Order: sequence, then structure tokens, then C-alpha cells
Amino acid sequence: MSAQVHVPSLFARVGTASALTLAVTSTMLAPGLVSDAEAATHSTKALKVAASKKGAPYKYGASGPSRFDCSGLTLYSFKKAGKKLPRTAQQQYNKTRHIPKSQRKRGDLVFFHSGRSVYHVGIYAGAGKIWHSPKSGDVVRLAKIWSKSVWYGRVR
Repeated sequence: MSAQVHVPSLFARVGTASALTLAVTSTMLAPGLVSDAEAATHSTKALKVAASKKGAPYKYGASGPSRFDCSGLTLYSFKKAGKKLPRTAQQQYNKTRHIPKSQRKRGDLVFFHSGRSVYHVGIYAGAGKIWHSPKSGDVVRLAKIWSKSVWYGRVR
């Protein structure tokens, strides 16, 4: 819950400091819980990290810094953003907060599945595209989501 503070002049040095102090300290979270704003910040950072790896070669079992498989790219990107993910795409799916397509945001994870098994993961970039490390002989790149068999997850 955040407090509303009336500051007569935003340019008054003391008033601005007081408003900032209240705005920053008035939101308290239970240990281990993350606000939507904090999750968005981590996701945005992870998305930028993944994009910065454009052109890095695919290598099965690799998790960076110069070669990646699909879950290695997501693990590396979120680690750089301050979040820990498990190693495989299936484990990452199990660890995220599952969300419907209508609520997906840039930085969410996109899980490709066959039946109940997750076989690929990427980071949602917006406009129906993901950053991912596709397969042997390919490189980290931006691609359109090519399947309707996808689930979405938000890193907590």
C-alpha cells in the first residue's frame, strides 16, 4: 500500500526529498515476494541481455557467455538480471508463474510444448516475437512465434 503525499512544489528541495523518501519506503513486501514492477524490471533486463547475445552460436548444454542452448540463454539472461532459474526448459516452466497469452509482456518466457512436455523456451520480445537459441547450426536470434502450442511464464 502506498501513501499519497501532497507536495506544494515539486521543485522545493525538501518537499521533493520527502515525497521521494515516502514513495520509496512506503511499499513493503513480504520476504520472497516480488512486486509486478520489480518483476518487470528483471524481465526487461533479461530481455536486453538476450538481445545482446544476437549471433552467438547454439551449443547443446551451453549456458554462456558466448554459446547457448535455448534454456541456457534464458538462464544466463535472467542470472545477469539478478534472478535464478533452473537449467532445463521444463524445469524453468515449472518454476515460473503461468500466465495466459492475453497477459504476456516483454520479458516473459515462452515455452513450446508437445502435449505436457516442454521442449523449447525463449524470451518474449513483443509483437509475437521471441529471442531464442534455436538449434544446432543456428545462432541466437529474434524470431516469430511459429506455433500455437506455447505456454507463457513470468519469472518471480
